[in-house]
Amino acid sequence: MTRNHLLQPDLILAGSVLKLTPDVIQQYGLKGLVLDVDDTLVPIRAGSASPALQRWVEEIRTCTALWLVSNNLSEARIGSIARSLNLPYYLGATKPSRRKIRAALREMNLPAHQVGMVGDRLFTDVLAGNRLGMFTILVEPIIHPDFTAISTHPIRNIEVWISEILGASITGKVIKK
Repeated sequence: MTRNHLLQPDLILAGSVLKLTPDVIQQYGLKGLVLDVDDTLVPIRAGSASPALQRWVEEIRTCTALWLVSNNLSEARIGSIARSLNLPYYLGATKPSRRKIRAALREMNLPAHQVGMVGDRLFTDVLAGNRLGMFTILVEPIIHPDFTAISTHPIRNIEVWISEILGASITGKVIKK
């Protein structure tokens, strides 16, 4: 696999993870989703899941298995979010390491190609998922309402810039709803 393929998401959502619908999941034949937490499901400083996210999880769990895999080390925070969503989780994943994602795949009892890796970062979530042969889904980061004035994500912007230099296309295969 070439470098540009390692950073190329299979699907790019124009919006947050809440735009990922059961129809989209079924369209790609996914039986499970591994979900990043920080800025994918909740803003990085949030300590709980929003009601909208809770409703989304309830809808999505009817058609696919779900597992949280976070690089965050805070058991109190990630555990609280996972419990509020009633989802299993791993923290301290050190993505793009594949170890804890592999463990989640084993727990879901699904092959990697039937599971989507959903995240907001190319060099952690997409890279890890592609290294395992998963279907990778890039979403826009969820921004805390108190920080809308500074809504840019400089690390993500740098990742997009570098990945495009390497030949990945971050424009295309976009679902807008």
